[in-house]
Amino acid sequence: MKPHAVCIPYPAQGHIAPMLRLAKLLHSRGFFVTFVNTEFNHSRLVRARGPESVAGLEGFEFRTIPDGLPPSDKDATQDIPQLCDSLTKNGLPPFLDLINDLNDSPDCPDVSCIVSDGAMSFTLDAADRLGIPEAVFFTTSACGFMAYCNYAQLVARGLFPLTDEKQLSNGFLEEELEWVPGMKHIRLRDFPSFVRTTDPDDIMVNYNILQTKNASRARAVILNTYDDLETQVLHAIRERFQHVATVGPLQLLEQREANSPALRAIGSSLWKEDDASLAWLDGRAPNSVLYVNFGSITVLSPQQLLEFAWGLAASGHNFLWIIRPDLVCGESAVLPEEYLAEVAGRAKMVGWCSQERVLAHPAVGGFLTHCGWNSTLEGLAEGVPMICWPFFAEQQTNCRYACTDWGVGVEIEGEVVREKVAEVVKVLMEGEKGKEMRKKALEWKHKAHAAVEAGGSSHRNFDFLINHILLKN
Repeated sequence: MKPHAVCIPYPAQGHIAPMLRLAKLLHSRGFFVTFVNTEFNHSRLVRARGPESVAGLEGFEFRTIPDGLPPSDKDATQDIPQLCDSLTKNGLPPFLDLINDLNDSPDCPDVSCIVSDGAMSFTLDAADRLGIPEAVFFTTSACGFMAYCNYAQLVARGLFPLTDEKQLSNGFLEEELEWVPGMKHIRLRDFPSFVRTTDPDDIMVNYNILQTKNASRARAVILNTYDDLETQVLHAIRERFQHVATVGPLQLLEQREANSPALRAIGSSLWKEDDASLAWLDGRAPNSVLYVNFGSITVLSPQQLLEFAWGLAASGHNFLWIIRPDLVCGESAVLPEEYLAEVAGRAKMVGWCSQERVLAHPAVGGFLTHCGWNSTLEGLAEGVPMICWPFFAEQQTNCRYACTDWGVGVEIEGEVVREKVAEVVKVLMEGEKGKEMRKKALEWKHKAHAAVEAGGSSHRNFDFLINHILLKN
């Protein structure tokens, strides 16, 4: 009988994409895979990619569970705190029912292991009850994960909650926290942003404390990173957890091991991808285009949209800008006619794209990003330097590492104003600092590719994960 892995991501685009990569890799190694989306995201996937996208293939199927929230047909990421709260209260019963249903089905082998998002730790209760081994996959960077692991310490040391909102702007967040293992010179402002509140009952802070605490119950912690990139913090994480499998960059491992046409056809995008961006890039010179994408959750105010827009225009450079339908808070993202006339011929705006293919395109010379981990790692894997504008969560942590430890980023600090945007684009695309950042990015690219080759650290760790964690009862 084939081993049967149930893979369940946290229900947001940035979590679904890497979990699906991991699921396809497991299938390529002989696993029967059941991939579990919420009903809400399953509907979005079908709308974006068509019914055939969830038909699966032999030994790979899609199933769903409810998320406990009121029904909605919005084509947008759900409210994250509400989603976390609902999953904690409502996630376990339907997940247990699903596992039991799979075990009773004549159409698939019995479930032999669970690979769950680390932010879905109710699955560990199901694994314990049913005696099934489970590994948890945290889709953050290692530095982001370690910061979450130290949320409880912030509480114990009186650094959370904030005593006064003035601490957000009076220099308090600049304090270096020398006690965080493996993260030298980390400041409070570099911690995932949920701790910037005076509310001791903040859902996201308490949710993350619970999830990282529960991670020790799993057989292994999986991270989408590679050892050379986050050496010090990974050493500290391995001191804390018995088995840590670094298997990234997953998109490179997927290209190497799970590249059959049938597996490639299974996609994760919850928005319809526009391939026109790739055709537009084909007509541009090498390294001449700035790619702009703020990910799947970031929301701009109408004023921020305009400041970014006119700043990009004033830079004089070509740019490809991904403008999601829900990018602007509370309204559609519409740019004025005079702006579109101003940038005609050197700008392309689309609703969504295949980011992996765009970053790999030779015309792309820089990346203006929110510093989500998938985006950051995909940029590093393709050797693309970055302008960093972190929005929330551990994007602040990733930004700090990109701009200091890895030397591939420059941050837009403070309020977004067009002059600042134009200046930083010029620094990246034409300045000496930009050349240095591109050189460093190419070094990290070479190390990323080496990690997934046979004998590389991520390839070895993936073998270990399969043979000593998921296949071992």
